[in-house]
Amino acid sequence: EDLDVEERNLLSVGYKNLVGAGRGSHRQVKHQMDSKSSELAKGFLEVIAVETTGVCKEILGVLEETLIPNAKKLNEKAATEDKDATMQACIFYLKMAGDYYRYLAEIDKNSGHEKKAQNFYTEGSELAKTALPATDPIRLGLALNLSVCYYEILDNRKEACKLAKDAFDQAISKLDQLEEVQYKDATLIMQLLRDNLTLWTNSENDDVTLENADE
Repeated sequence: EDLDVEERNLLSVGYKNLVGAGRGSHRQVKHQMDSKSSELAKGFLEVIAVETTGVCKEILGVLEETLIPNAKKLNEKAATEDKDATMQACIFYLKMAGDYYRYLAEIDKNSGHEKKAQNFYTEGSELAKTALPATDPIRLGLALNLSVCYYEILDNRKEACKLAKDAFDQAISKLDQLEEVQYKDATLIMQLLRDNLTLWTNSENDDVTLENADE
């Protein structure tokens, strides 16, 4: 048995809040450090890294060992009328796994985390293209976070911009088909895609540390 939509969202928000403070602190401290930084500052950075890594690995264990395999099995067994729900769960968990491997790669780019993030995001994206409409918040959020992964972690600005632009363009052509609540959910993420594109395509930002939006 899988988690329902509300339980999935609670799991996602809970761990995102747990790891969010650590990600922010690690980024801030690392940005301010230089070769003259004290051993105390370096030790503080290491403590933040260890704690944040521990949270990421905890939820990744749940995702990789339980939630993703179970969701895939349920999807294989599901009747046609239930496929949408089970496929959505698969995509949701694949996106989460991509997110937490990306967070690990922010801390340590030399352990293969970036490749795992890319693989989970790509698998989720391929499923989303066949199972979810272009305006679906999960599909849009996946495109947003994969594009951020390409930009920040994989150092591929061209692919990041292409992914973000394609997702935005595909969604905007379908907006008139949405109800008010769906419209608000979709346009919220589309705004983040557009904000990132504005940053990434502005050559004046080449040597500036950017705070890219993700979901």
